[in-house]
Amino acid sequence: MKIKRKIIRIDEEKCDGCGQCVPSCAEGAIQIVDGKARLAAEKYCDGLGACLGECPRDALHIEEREAEDFDEKAVEHHLKTAVTPLPQAEPTLACGCPSTRMQSFARPFTSCEEANKPVSHQSNNVSALSHWPVQIALVPPTAPFLKGADLLVAADCTPFAYPDFHRDFLQGKVLMVGCPKFDDAPAYIEKFRDIFKMAGVKSVTVVTMEVPCCQGLPVIVKRGMAAANADIPMRHVTVSMQGEILGRE
Repeated sequence: MKIKRKIIRIDEEKCDGCGQCVPSCAEGAIQIVDGKARLAAEKYCDGLGACLGECPRDALHIEEREAEDFDEKAVEHHLKTAVTPLPQAEPTLACGCPSTRMQSFARPFTSCEEANKPVSHQSNNVSALSHWPVQIALVPPTAPFLKGADLLVAADCTPFAYPDFHRDFLQGKVLMVGCPKFDDAPAYIEKFRDIFKMAGVKSVTVVTMEVPCCQGLPVIVKRGMAAANADIPMRHVTVSMQGEILGRE
């Protein structure tokens, strides 16, 4: 049934799909579809406008018009079904997909002399990656390499833009990568919430590109931390498209 009420309006001309509005909507009414923020359904939007202040492009506004009435029960069902279930703690069998099989491995050095060098003088062709998988969606909160880790959460594009990513960011950290524009932000908030509850993470470094859509990633991590009632030191590093450090927070 349609009634005249207040509801969110999304200006697609202004929207760049950054996704910062998605975590701020507790009802899950906003989704990123084809690179734009869109209403999943009118009945999920309560019209209160909690998402307004998160949009850097002023693409969100409240308007009064004919729309489906807000349905709290439908929202509850939507939230339960929209979030991707967390992976189970059981290890993936060797015959399963290699992309999901958890592995931890020591960083390979070419020699003892190389291993004893300061990080800044070690060869650039040595990987600092210590585990697998690395995609946020594939790492279970129970992964053993998360225990007591210094966590590095990186936007997908950052290793390509920043030439010394392994040396300057990845060394000694556990990596999780994702894209706040195209990935499932509500599911990621749930994932980080459980990680921060279970794993005893010591610190978090978030590395993003300078583009607006990347700025949703630290928001996702902070919301996961808040949901876990965790107080973990966090810093945010922004990288330019030319591979320069633009800022550290």
